[in-house]
Amino acid sequence: MENIPTRAPSRGINHVGLTVPDLQKATEFLQKALDARFVYDGLTDHDHPRQGADTEKQLGLSSGSMIIKQRLLRIGNGPNLELFEIKSEEQEQPLRLQDIGWNHISLYVDDINYAVERVRAAGGRLLSEIHGNSRHEDTENNASVYFQAPWGSLIELQSIPNGYYYPDDSEAETWIPTP
Repeated sequence: MENIPTRAPSRGINHVGLTVPDLQKATEFLQKALDARFVYDGLTDHDHPRQGADTEKQLGLSSGSMIIKQRLLRIGNGPNLELFEIKSEEQEQPLRLQDIGWNHISLYVDDINYAVERVRAAGGRLLSEIHGNSRHEDTENNASVYFQAPWGSLIELQSIPNGYYYPDDSEAETWIPTP
């Protein structure tokens, strides 16, 4: 019989992050090609870019990088897709299939402190202390932290126990892994 732990460090993938050169064009392609549905904009043209030392530390960005736009989409019944439009002097082309790595994945966790302990014990490097989430995810008791896997890929631990809130033009609610 399989030995399943009574307390799991993660419920599953919450979202996958993708940096694109033009957020609107990427959204239109994903909607057309894959029936992606708009969930919400975390950062728009009307907002100030996310930038500065705290943002760079929390998200592992190089100095001077700016997140210009951020959008959450949902494709089918699975993890969400978080799009970023970022300006940076050190921006490189996307990885190829044979290259190791991704932008980031986000794992939904029930107990972020327990998950952080497991990450540290396994050799992950936290980029910062646990911090709050951004717009539409910033409900009571929310928490987030990014870490680097031993090979350098960026992974986020995220807990949103009191759920999300949505703008009036949302076309879908965020998918959350079930326990």
